Order: sequence, then structure tokens, then C-alpha cells
Amino acid sequence: MRARYGVPLKVTAVGAAIGAAGIAYAAGFEARSFRLRRVTIPVLPHGARPLRVLQVSDIHMVSGQRKKRAWLQSLAGLRPDFVVNTGDNLSDPEGVPELLDALGPLMEFPGVYVFGSNDYYGPKLRNPARYLLEKARGKHGLNGNAPAVGVVHNPWEPMRDAFDEAGWLGLSNTRGRLKIDGLELAFTGLDDPHIRRDRYAEVSGGPETGADLSIGVVHAPYLRSLDAFTQDGYPLILAGHTHGGQLCIPFYGALVTNCDLDTDRVKGLSTHSVDDHRAYLHVSAGCGTNRYTPVRFACPPEATLLTLTPQD
Repeated sequence: MRARYGVPLKVTAVGAAIGAAGIAYAAGFEARSFRLRRVTIPVLPHGARPLRVLQVSDIHMVSGQRKKRAWLQSLAGLRPDFVVNTGDNLSDPEGVPELLDALGPLMEFPGVYVFGSNDYYGPKLRNPARYLLEKARGKHGLNGNAPAVGVVHNPWEPMRDAFDEAGWLGLSNTRGRLKIDGLELAFTGLDDPHIRRDRYAEVSGGPETGADLSIGVVHAPYLRSLDAFTQDGYPLILAGHTHGGQLCIPFYGALVTNCDLDTDRVKGLSTHSVDDHRAYLHVSAGCGTNRYTPVRFACPPEATLLTLTPQD
């Protein structure tokens, strides 16, 4: 009997040890190994000075996350020209004070923001395999699935009020403008498509007349939103939501995006095309996770410093 079963038992034990080590690495190290991505995008008018834009996304703040809070505070040392927050700030109804403390230094700079589903609703424990099932079915969030029952409502209003008081522009299904270094920057934002709160018809019409640059901002990069922005002629779209795939396979990449965006564009800079229109798309992998799945693998948490330069 030992000759038959001894090797499989050893293999099982080794496999279990490797799995445990992987989980320890993903939760204990990589999920807290914060990085700064740097990207250059040529979208400004000829002769304009480059602008430095800090994009933060998917913070998913949970009370007690001191390292994340300190890292976010340190980003103010980059001295960005303005900040773009693409949502999902919370993963804990008690996390608003610590989130505002973390973002306080960045709120000294001009900024814009949109919300994601986790700003409005608390997270629920889910089987990670459901993301693969939803991908196979083409159904994500409230797009084809039944509404969640018994969800926790987050206290998002104080967060919104603090952002507004700091001078950040809320862009949930609305437009806004910032004047930065003599340039008129126009923003068009959507509420979160993941829970079907996007209302593009309310902001359609394309870039604003007289703006030096128009930017589309949305939390979840669903194709209907990207198509609408691109078709209307926006040169740049900023989004988050995907976590970069969160649990990725080394040398392969992401398995899911948690929306209908393809995995090739799950994070970083790419383009989106509709007919003869093309826009730059930047998707942030974000710096947090759902509190019930606090792991990342081959996809470290990040913020992005976007340098906008004159067009070629």
C-alpha cells in the first residue's frame, strides 16, 4: 500500500505547501507592495507644457491599513498638476475617516473624481471562481445579473462632501472644467456602469468648444462607455475597476477584467477604436482589493503618474 500511495501523498503535501506559500506571498507581500507606474500620453496642443496627472483608483480602504494610508499620503510629494480619482475608494463602511486622512495631502491639488460600486455598497464574500463564470456568460455586476440582496450601504455622502469642499470636481454623469497652467481642461464623467448608473445621454455631445483637452472619466471600462466616448471624439479616457486582473498568471497575464473589456487591456495604456475614431485608454490596476479577497499575484497595487505631452 505504501508503494502505491506514498508518492501521491508526498506530491499532495508539496502541492499544499506551495499553495500555502503562494497565498502567504499574495496576501502578506504583494498586496502591500505599492508601486508607481509612469506613462506618457501625447494629447496636448502643440507648444503646451507637459502636465503631470496622478491617477489613483480602487483604494478599497479598510480601517487599520496604515501602510496603504502612508503610501497614498506620500504621493503628494510628486507635486502633480492635478489628480484623477477613478473610484472604489472603500471596502469598509468604517473606512471613510482613514480614506480622507490618506487622501488629505492630495486634496491640496486640483482634482476630479467619479465613484464606483464599492463607494456606494459594501463588499460581500464571493467565490473568486464566479468571476470566471461571469466572464463565460458575459454578465458582470448588474449587467445581466439579478440585483444583490441585503447589501451594505456605505456612507459615501461624507466622502463626496469632503472631495467637493477640497475643490475636486464630481463627475458622476456630468461635466466639469479645470484651468491648469493656462490650459482649459474639460472633463466628462459617468457614474459606474458596473451597477448600471451610467447615463451617457445626459453628457453626450463630445468635447467642449474652447477646451484645450477633453478627457472622459469612468470607473468601470465597459465597452458601451468606451464606445460612446470614442465615437464622440474624446482623445483620452481614464478608468479603473479591473484591479489589473488581481490574480494573474506570470508570463501570461490576467484571466478576467470583471467587465466586458478584453484582458489585453486590463491595465495600463492602450487605445480604443470605433470606426475611424481612436482614443487613448488608461486603465489603472488600482492599489487595493476587496476586503474579503486581500490578495494580489503577479499584479502589484499601483498608482499612475501620467505625463501629458504635446501631440506628435
